[in-house]
Amino acid sequence: MGFLLENSELELYLKESEIIDYHHSRIQTLVEELKTKASDEINYTKEAFEFVRDAISHSGDIQARQVTCKASEVLLLKHGNCCGKSHLLAAILRAAGIPTGFCYQMVLSDEVDNLLLLHGLNAVFLRTINRWIRLDARGNNENVNAQFNLESEQLAWPIRSELGERDGLVIYSVPKEEVVYALLNADNRQKLGKLWPREIVPR
Repeated sequence: MGFLLENSELELYLKESEIIDYHHSRIQTLVEELKTKASDEINYTKEAFEFVRDAISHSGDIQARQVTCKASEVLLLKHGNCCGKSHLLAAILRAAGIPTGFCYQMVLSDEVDNLLLLHGLNAVFLRTINRWIRLDARGNNENVNAQFNLESEQLAWPIRSELGERDGLVIYSVPKEEVVYALLNADNRQKLGKLWPREIVPR
């Protein structure tokens, strides 16, 4: 798949920030726990992905009122929306020296007809295989079956371009400002819906 890097410097996909705060003690403790289960880069990435996918709930699935954004906050409260969870996965992987970026898609809402919603996920550069792969830690349910797969990408939802859905192939080194703004300025999920960005993925 022809991914486009926002930045050509791989080091930028390892940086810590206020949102990707991987030196937080809770994240560091988790990183050490995951390292004990993993024998190499690929196994660690799989363990990290499955932890965020399975042990951290999707806020919408559990009808959580709070909105989380920073990686450490998502870990502390154990829930986040798709983008919040992507922030946590990036922190866990970057803390282990694995370059990780952010990707976005526009997918149809399950609840409102013809409404396209922004969906966030991760791209990870695995030196072992010398290429980027995308991982979607949104969280599985009866309609979603995202998996760690090196051979064939298995994300939360296949893009249905015939219905207007769009796949963003840019790999960003930092979360989009519009996403961070919405997550930080919404004090509940109802307000988040009003602030959530509509157009990040190009037509």
